Amino acid sequence: MLIITRYLLLLTTFLGLFSCTKSQENADLIITDAKIYSVDADFSVLEAMAIKDGKIVATGSSEDILQSYTATNTQSLKGAYIYPGFNDAHAHFVGYARGLRKVNLMGTPSWADALARVVDFQNKYPSDYIIGRGWDQNDWADKSYPHRSSLDSLFPETPVFLSRIDGHAAIINTAALRQAGLNGNETLVGGTLLQDAQGFTGILIDNATDLIKLPAMDIALQKEALLEAQANLFAKGVTSLTDAGLLAADIELLQTLYADVSLQVRINAMVSDDPSSLAKYLKAPIETPTLRVKSAKFYLDGALGSRGALLLAPYSDDSTNYGLQLKEASYFKMMADSLAQLGWQMCIHGIGDSANRLAIDIYSQALAGLEDRRWRIEHAQVVHPTDQKRMVAAGIIPSIQPTHATSDMYWAEERIGSQRMQYAYSAQSFLKLGAKLPLGTDFPVEDINPLYTLRSAYLRQDADGYPPKGFRADEALSFEDAIRGMTEWGAYASFEENKKGTLEAGKYADFVIFDKDLSTLSAQEMSSLEVQATYLNGQEVYRK
Repeated sequence: MLIITRYLLLLTTFLGLFSCTKSQENADLIITDAKIYSVDADFSVLEAMAIKDGKIVATGSSEDILQSYTATNTQSLKGAYIYPGFNDAHAHFVGYARGLRKVNLMGTPSWADALARVVDFQNKYPSDYIIGRGWDQNDWADKSYPHRSSLDSLFPETPVFLSRIDGHAAIINTAALRQAGLNGNETLVGGTLLQDAQGFTGILIDNATDLIKLPAMDIALQKEALLEAQANLFAKGVTSLTDAGLLAADIELLQTLYADVSLQVRINAMVSDDPSSLAKYLKAPIETPTLRVKSAKFYLDGALGSRGALLLAPYSDDSTNYGLQLKEASYFKMMADSLAQLGWQMCIHGIGDSANRLAIDIYSQALAGLEDRRWRIEHAQVVHPTDQKRMVAAGIIPSIQPTHATSDMYWAEERIGSQRMQYAYSAQSFLKLGAKLPLGTDFPVEDINPLYTLRSAYLRQDADGYPPKGFRADEALSFEDAIRGMTEWGAYASFEENKKGTLEAGKYADFVIFDKDLSTLSAQEMSSLEVQATYLNGQEVYRK
């Protein structure tokens, strides 16, 4: 009897071990001993996850995952911090890439410094047409617009086009004016050729920039630049983005790079307000794991920095200027009705309080009786409290870029006055009303680094920790909400929240690894922290 009992005990133990081994499932990658911010409904911080075929199959404790899964690639991260891959909800990826092959004027402390960069670039890379971007007169001691005369003296025969940082203004020289067949006295809706006592200054505002037709960049050079731009994004932990305005030719270029798998970053592409581009995609949208084309982008007004944002009352520092409405309201209404019928997402650039009010009026009328369309207002920068309530009640998404607040805070009150500042650069106010806030950088207007977005949303400070208590600190987001805005809510804003944005079973294994907990960092530390590794579809795409 004793022998039989011992036999049965051994058999039970053997079968138990066999059953345990048998129940283990194969995975491609197992991550253990990490602090994983899953960004699930409870904002859980987990230890481990198993990945197979590019997707997360399970999350939990290291012990549970190792008991349930086996993989040839098992990594113990020894306490490193993991977040979902960052989703930049408003950027200009193609424009940024092309800018890598143009004169970079970002951060220039004066017009003289900007000119020096142009001269240096032309000496190194001689061109028949000089193109640059990034100057901002608000950063200079002399905050007035520059004049074309200085460009004329340096480049009397070579056309020059230098776009302001926001892309809503540019300066050209006489050679560029002449090549475009213009005299500088043209008038047009939604744009201005700035004049002084001597005539045209060289400054083009908003739609006036479209009068200059720039030479196209070589396709091979564009492809090279796009892949360099992708590498830069992976190095910052960005795995998804929304490109806020692309022509059909741009989307086709992306498709060629996706076809040979050299381009991998996930892109939600908004089709630009261009008749031929809209005609191509409105009846043939694209929805793949890497490319979504089912949104359209429209510009209602300009930007505050160039005084083109459309305001209800004049600019505080320009008493006769209300800004610019770039097209008639009837046009936006027509497009809204059409897009609503087709089931497309409409995205309107609205910065000034008047522009935002008009956009909300148009959306509310077109969306009446329709649900979950997730139409967006890009920037939503100056929105009257009454309109904030209307916006959220109508299900309109405020797509905001927190770094605009910390970049503009040095001059914004002078531009719009203290009263309007009380409802400018809002975030927490929208959140309290029930909005989901997709957060972006708007690069190349701002830096591509998503940690700058986190710093500006969570701490409301610049890279030096100014101001100590934060700019409009009442509008700061909690750490959790800021991270959701950079991940989950960005995915929601492009109808992809069931595929990405959180680290949960069934979603893409897109994640970023840091050696520090982002929630504990100062503004200075956050601005300088480097990504340790970035994964897309469970594959490493960047390693420090």
